[in-house]
Amino acid sequence: METKSKPSGKRKTADTGDAASPEAQEQHARSGTQSIERVVGMLRVIASRGRRGMRIADVVSVSGLPMSTCFRMLQRLELEGLVYRDPLTRKYHLGPLLYELGLLAQPRYRLSELCDEALRVIADQTQDTVYLSERRGSESICTSRALGDYPIKALTLDVGIRRPMGVGAGGLAILSALPPAEADQIVEASGAQYAKFGAFDPGFLRAAVIESRTRGYSFLDSAATPGTAAVGVAFPPENPIAAISVAAISSRMGPSRRREVARIIQKQVGVICTLLHSHAPALLQPGER
Repeated sequence: METKSKPSGKRKTADTGDAASPEAQEQHARSGTQSIERVVGMLRVIASRGRRGMRIADVVSVSGLPMSTCFRMLQRLELEGLVYRDPLTRKYHLGPLLYELGLLAQPRYRLSELCDEALRVIADQTQDTVYLSERRGSESICTSRALGDYPIKALTLDVGIRRPMGVGAGGLAILSALPPAEADQIVEASGAQYAKFGAFDPGFLRAAVIESRTRGYSFLDSAATPGTAAVGVAFPPENPIAAISVAAISSRMGPSRRREVARIIQKQVGVICTLLHSHAPALLQPGER
């Protein structure tokens, strides 16, 4: 006589556990996304100091993450080649893998090459320091710089430095050229970041945006860097993806000269816009922000 054995509870548990519940899958996906955001945030923190690098205590202070978390993340990022720790200074820098990946991405993001001649012309005519800032989401990043011959130079930025949109004349020019609702959204979302840059806060920026729209160019004096003033113009008008700014010591940026500097920038921006429309239409797509 045959008897049918009952399936064991252990087997049943294994069968029902093969597929995770939708809630568990969603939680796992959310955890993965947060991990990516945290890694990208860490790289941005290190990049914020340009080529000077950061000690782990500075990374902890700027990121707001616990020391143990920063240490584990930096160790792993170093193993992957995304950061490099100088054995002498103990400072962390962006790593070789980012440079190698950047070489592949560079041909698609070559706005700085199109602007090289314009930046040189502006530097020659103003004798001051000229910066190209490009929009990256709610931030602006310095992608090129040209030096004029005036003996006292306003070196407020290095190539590769990124800041919240609106900090600096270039970022303020881009912010002011955006649709009002979009600009206000960026200012609202970046409030905590503005607090790290002296006079900048949402109220100050909203007033500066209104003034910039009225003038047709941005102007800041001793806001981010004491004793330094700058004028900025965003482009192209229909989709502001970048700005050119000229920085000088404050005494060189009186009302009449700042208007003259703005006219010089605007003339070269017109040349750049022509180049953008005829030779690099892909750079004008909103997805490239």
